[in-house]
Amino acid sequence: MKPHLSICYSIVCLVCILASVSCKKKNTAETNTAISELNLKRGEVITCGPPDREFGSLVFQTSCGDESENFNLALKLLHSFEYDEAEKVFASIIDRFPDCAMAYWGVAMSNFHPLWTPPTEAELKKGAKAIELAQTLSSKSKKEASYIAAIASFYKDWDTVEHRERCLRFEKAMEQVAADYPEDKEATIFYALALNAAADPSDKSFAKQKKAGAILQKMSPEESNHPGVIHYLIHTYDSPELATLALPAARKYASVAPSSAHALHMPSHIFTRLGLWEECIQSNRASVSSAQCYGEAAGIQGHWDEELHGLDYLMYAHLQKGENTLAKQQWDYLQTIQEVHPVNFKVAYAYAAIPARYVLENKRWQEAATLPMHPANFPWNEYPWQKAIIHFTRLLGAVHLENLASATTELNELNQIHQTLLKQKDAYKANQVLIQLKAGEAWIRFKEGKPAEALELMQLAADMEDKTEKHPVTPGEVIPARALEADLLMEMNQPAKALQAFEADFKKHPNRFNSLYSAGVAAQKAGNPEKATLYYKQLITHVTSPQTTRPEVKAVKQYLKMP
Repeated sequence: MKPHLSICYSIVCLVCILASVSCKKKNTAETNTAISELNLKRGEVITCGPPDREFGSLVFQTSCGDESENFNLALKLLHSFEYDEAEKVFASIIDRFPDCAMAYWGVAMSNFHPLWTPPTEAELKKGAKAIELAQTLSSKSKKEASYIAAIASFYKDWDTVEHRERCLRFEKAMEQVAADYPEDKEATIFYALALNAAADPSDKSFAKQKKAGAILQKMSPEESNHPGVIHYLIHTYDSPELATLALPAARKYASVAPSSAHALHMPSHIFTRLGLWEECIQSNRASVSSAQCYGEAAGIQGHWDEELHGLDYLMYAHLQKGENTLAKQQWDYLQTIQEVHPVNFKVAYAYAAIPARYVLENKRWQEAATLPMHPANFPWNEYPWQKAIIHFTRLLGAVHLENLASATTELNELNQIHQTLLKQKDAYKANQVLIQLKAGEAWIRFKEGKPAEALELMQLAADMEDKTEKHPVTPGEVIPARALEADLLMEMNQPAKALQAFEADFKKHPNRFNSLYSAGVAAQKAGNPEKATLYYKQLITHVTSPQTTRPEVKAVKQYLKMP
């Protein structure tokens, strides 16, 4: 090569090198800015359980260098719905290894929470940005790119496409990932989760849940300590028709992931479905204690939302055991709670449902009719479905006090909330409020002297509720529509038909105190002493606490000639 050409070549190479360095610096700066804009949750992982952070076992290989141990921890947290803590670990991986594409996938998954309420706008923006970053990174395997594309399908067009449609996209995408990588257990487990996320609450064939259950049951023997397998089995079978299938998982999950407050609580979903009240109480006592510990350790001002979630389940279970004193303690404690973080759908539901359950289950109609919204400064208008619970409770209180003017006012409030939810295109919650509307109107019509119209409306409400699954946030409706129908039939002096309605309600809500007692009364009045004895004995089986003050228990023991 001639000298002048050699010099030119060297100059060109130097320019290219300098340009490359400049480009790399620019790209690094842009990446750092993008990471900063994610506003990731950071800090030490907070747990309240065994000191060695027990969250189960799993192994997942990534292209993220020596971050496998941290990634596995983050994944275990993700599987137990410890989303804030999972994001912290994914963020720590990004801080050390900004080219780890799967860490951004983890951030997106931490903001999805598929079996809870849809992500907030802030969570959707964070998840979408995290996935955009992951897609720009070249240091990822083909399989990792498939994982990233799958969750990207959920976040795509989040501001114009409805949540359910995007859940269906995620299901299809994860089905393909699982099919392409059959040796990857995590892909299969996340596909099962995606099936549950995409399931239609009104599909009583439980097609997607049964498909997910078959997948998870097949994996269960080999993955007996995997938090996702056990946890998702509980969610998969969280319905009256399928709950018995999840009982082994429910009784195991807390021991697999004892460092997770959610893992301590989640088994109570199945215990509630099956009317196993003592197990439900023990599960939520542990969960509430863990949640209190977490709130203190995290420096939360006030209380952590998971604590209130457990309190609602405790209230429900204590009431079914006739433990009014212990049930009232939950409400009294709730009234001391003025500040909760984060403020969300779980918090709103607990604030509304806990007092509503106590007054309705105990037929304290005066308190029901005037039930306040606590706390008064809570943003109730942001949670219309939960707000409706208070109005429904007031309606039932007023109608039983023969105050039809107040009952009609509350009915109008429910109607406005129903219209609001329809405008928000929240079909599920709108339907839940519509059930309350029909039930409330039925009782008003009955008090107006229109029994035929009342019964038609009440049966419609009960049929609607039977066709829809309860929301995972709740242990059960504040008062089942079918039980309300049975109560209405008792008021109409039709005990035989009331007994049939109570027995229909047992299929969905077994071992409820009021239904067992009232079924016994209905059987007595219908001239069926055998069934009266059956239901009274069943009630006494569950009311084992000497602390019960319910007068119904005394009446039952007198009937059964018990001491």
